[in-house]
Amino acid sequence: MIDLTDINRIKSKGRCLFKKEEIEAAIKKVAAQMKEKVGNETPLFLVVMNGAVIFAGQLATCLEFPAQFDYIHATRYHGEIESSDLHWVAEPRAKIKGRTVVIVEDILDTGLTLAECVKYCESKGAAAIYTAALVDKNRPRAPEGVQKTDFTGLHVEDKFLFGYGLDYKEFLRNEPGIYAVED
Repeated sequence: MIDLTDINRIKSKGRCLFKKEEIEAAIKKVAAQMKEKVGNETPLFLVVMNGAVIFAGQLATCLEFPAQFDYIHATRYHGEIESSDLHWVAEPRAKIKGRTVVIVEDILDTGLTLAECVKYCESKGAAAIYTAALVDKNRPRAPEGVQKTDFTGLHVEDKFLFGYGLDYKEFLRNEPGIYAVED
């Protein structure tokens, strides 16, 4: 059962950290960095579903070089606000062997999901692997997690976030900014 009262309470108490215009500027900055690093290749962008879809969609329109997009669906949250074991929902259909791969994530939090996606691409024979996150949360990472992405849009405090792809119990991804849950 969906608790709309809870979702609306969280939304109403959210503190805006970044407005849409600030996020769009950060995405353009990331696209420019990617052009320098992988723009002379034909990279495969693997979008980590569901959260990175908004970031990746807007990023794609800013890239000034040919790129292929596919998705990988791995999650630790399962609609909750605390992470658990990684659950693989879908593997990419595109061939990874010999390719330059850019894994696109919504947020770098513990780094564990991104680390598993990197391992997956390594096991499939990627020639080079880069990581990107719209948001890098200022917090200690799990020792076995990715510690820093190659491309980062924004840095935020260690709060639970929603908006611009980030969810609260699978809702509020569509908010036009990035908000901290203040409860």
